Amino acid sequence: MSIIAGSMMFMTMPWLTIKLTHSATMAGLVIAVSSIPGLLLSPFMGSLIDSFGRRKMSIWVEAITVLTTIAYPILNGFTPLTLPLLLLMGVIRAISAGGSMTARKSLLPDVAREAKMTLDKGNSIHEALAAAAFATGPAIASMLIAAFDVMAAFWVSAFFMMLSAFFAWTIRVHEHKEEEAEDRGDQSWVSYAAQGFKALAKLPSVLIIFIVVIALALLYIPSEMVVLPKYYEGINDPHTLGLLLMVMALATSVGSLLFSRFTKYLSYANILRFTGFGVALPMIPMAFLPSTPWMLACGLLLGFAWGPMPPLLNTVIQRKVPPSMRGRVFSVEMTIWNAAPMISMVFAGASVDAFGVQPVYFVIAGLMLAAVVIVSMQPVLKELNEHND
Repeated sequence: MSIIAGSMMFMTMPWLTIKLTHSATMAGLVIAVSSIPGLLLSPFMGSLIDSFGRRKMSIWVEAITVLTTIAYPILNGFTPLTLPLLLLMGVIRAISAGGSMTARKSLLPDVAREAKMTLDKGNSIHEALAAAAFATGPAIASMLIAAFDVMAAFWVSAFFMMLSAFFAWTIRVHEHKEEEAEDRGDQSWVSYAAQGFKALAKLPSVLIIFIVVIALALLYIPSEMVVLPKYYEGINDPHTLGLLLMVMALATSVGSLLFSRFTKYLSYANILRFTGFGVALPMIPMAFLPSTPWMLACGLLLGFAWGPMPPLLNTVIQRKVPPSMRGRVFSVEMTIWNAAPMISMVFAGASVDAFGVQPVYFVIAGLMLAAVVIVSMQPVLKELNEHND
C-alpha cells in the first residue's frame, strides 16, 4: 500500500509542478530541493530504526507521511498553490517519506525467518509485490487526474498510506539482533548514524551495488521524473505516461519474482551485469521517442531487466550487515537515492527546456551505458560471487 501511494506521488508531483509552471526546469528544481531532507535525515532515520525497532518505526513514519500528503489538497482549498509553496511542502513531506521503506527492508529477514523461507525468496516476493504496487500507482494517479483533478490523487495516496500503517501494526515477529550487538549508549546520533557509511568501506560486495544505485539515481531517474513527464505533458497525454510507468513496474515485478530462480543458474555478479545492460540498452531506442507500442515494448524490457536488482541489493546487505546495523546501512541507500537526483534533476530539467526532450534523452542513455560498462569490468564483482549461497 505504501508503494502504491509513493508511486502515485512519483507521477503526481512533477505533473503538478509542470502544470503550474509549464517548466521542466521547475519540476526538476522541486524534486531536487525536496530531496534535501532525505539527504540530511535519512542516516538518522536508520539510527531511529536500529534504536527503537523496525516495526514500530515503520508504523509511525507512515502515519506522519499521511499528514504531510493531505496537506496539499487541504492547503489548496484555502489558497492556490504556488512554486514556493510546492517547494516548502515537498521539503516537509520528504522528511519522513523514505523511512518506511528502510524499516520494511530491515524487518524482512525477521519475517522471512518466521515464515521459514530463504532471503533470496523472501526478497524476491517482497520486491515483486513492491514493483506490482508501483505499477498500480501511476495508473491510479493518471485516471484520477483525468477524471477529477490532481488533488484527488493526493487524497487517495494518503488513504493507501493509512492502510500501510495498519498492516504494519498487524505484524508480530521477533526482531533479531546478534549477541554482540551494541546499543547506542553514550554515542552521539551523528556518530551512531555514521556507522552505516563506515560499514560500506568494509564491505566491497555491498559497495559495488551501491555504485550501480548511484548511477541509476544520477542518470536514469531524471528520465522518468523529468524528461518523460515533460514530453507527455507537452502532448497532453497523461494516460500513456501512466501506462508506460505501469508496464515497466509490472515487468520489474516479474523480474524481481524470478530473482531466486536466477540465483540457481547465475552468479550474483552476472545478475548485476544483466541488470545494468538490460536497463541501459533499451533506453537508446526509447530516446527516439517512438510510437506508443514501441515505447511500451522497450519499457517492458527495461523493467524486467531491473527486476532482479532490488532483491539482489537487499539480500547482500541482509547477509553481510549485522542485524543491529541494518537500518543504518539501508538508510545509506535512501540517502544516495535522495542525494544523487539533487545533482542531476535540475540539470536535466534545464537541459530539456534548452535543447528539447530527445537530445537530452540520448545523452542520458549514453552516459548510463558507459557507467554500466565501467562497473561490469570491476574485479571487485568477484566479492558478490563469494556470497552467492
